[in-house]
Amino acid sequence: MMVTMRLTPVTSLLSVIDVQERLLAVIPEADRIVARCSRLAEAARILGVPAVLTEQYPQGLGPTPATLAALFPPAAPKIAFSCCGCGGFDAALAPEIASVVLAGLETHVCVTQTALDLLARGIGVFVAVDAITSRHAIDHEVALRRLEGAGAVLTTTEAVLFEWCRSAEHPQFQAIRRLVASA
Repeated sequence: MMVTMRLTPVTSLLSVIDVQERLLAVIPEADRIVARCSRLAEAARILGVPAVLTEQYPQGLGPTPATLAALFPPAAPKIAFSCCGCGGFDAALAPEIASVVLAGLETHVCVTQTALDLLARGIGVFVAVDAITSRHAIDHEVALRRLEGAGAVLTTTEAVLFEWCRSAEHPQFQAIRRLVASA
């Protein structure tokens, strides 16, 4: 499969990684992360983009906030840091998926390891930088540099939404525009 540099709804998967209550309690700007992940999930629903939510060791890190979890099928639990190899995540990687949009926690651990594994599989990775973070800024910043150097595309939630639409003529453009305006 050829890695694409453009997102389309029919070849994309949205993956929101480990946005869980006990992690959020120690994350700066946790409300922003939940809001941006929710915006991506809403847009995915509107545009028919498949979406998967994971939870890292939910017994210890708690659940995903209910408002975010409601936008997804049931979360895929995982123990490994990478989502790759997690049954629910791998099941969502249908053959037509050429690109995965990543959001969630933490940039330097689960997001990076998932991105690196996807890139190794030849799948394009788009990291929504306004929908990811780490507890410590240095970890987040270094991970972003590493991801970009490895071939991941750094982008924003707004850019993803408009790229999925492609033009203002898209039948769902007004719904997507409202999501952007409400942020």
